[in-house]
Amino acid sequence: MIGILRKHIRKHLLAGLVSIVLSVLTLSLSAAPATAPAWTLKDASGQEVGLSDYQGKPLILHFWASWCPYCKKLQPGLERLDSKYKSDGLEVLGISWWEDEGALPQKVLEDRGYTFKTLVDGDAVANQYGVKGTPTTIFINKEGLVVWMTNGSDPDDPKLEEVVRGMLGD
Repeated sequence: MIGILRKHIRKHLLAGLVSIVLSVLTLSLSAAPATAPAWTLKDASGQEVGLSDYQGKPLILHFWASWCPYCKKLQPGLERLDSKYKSDGLEVLGISWWEDEGALPQKVLEDRGYTFKTLVDGDAVANQYGVKGTPTTIFINKEGLVVWMTNGSDPDDPKLEEVVRGMLGD
C-alpha cells in the first residue's frame, strides 16, 4: 500500500513540476521585451564604453569567458554576423566575465582571428542582465529593448541570423 502511495505521489509531483516549468517558459516567451539596463565598462586599453555608445543601433552582447569551450564554439558564428551585417549598423560586443586572474580576453579573441571588441570585468553587468552562465548572448534592438537571450553555442543556429534580420527590419 505504501509503495502504491509513493508511486502516486511521485506521479503527481512530476506532473505538477512539468506544469510549473511549462508555465514559466510560456510566460518568458510571451513577455514583452524589456529595456536593456544601462552600463559602463572598460575595454582592454582602459577606455570606457557604455550601452549609450550604441544607442539607435542593433547590438549583440556576448557574455563569455576566455576559458569557456562553448563560447569558443559560438564565436565564429558571431564573427560571421558581425562581418555580414556591420554595414547595416549591427554591432557585436563581447563582455568578458567570470575570468581567471590575469586573463587577457581581447588578446584571446584576436588570437582566434575575431575582430569584435570585448569589454573586461563584466561581472556586475552580467548580474544586471541575469546572466547565469557562459555563453549567454543577448540581442538588443535599435530601440534599446532586449528581444532575445540565448545560452546556445551552435554557431550555425539559424535563429541567430533570424533575430539579427528582425532587428534590422529585414
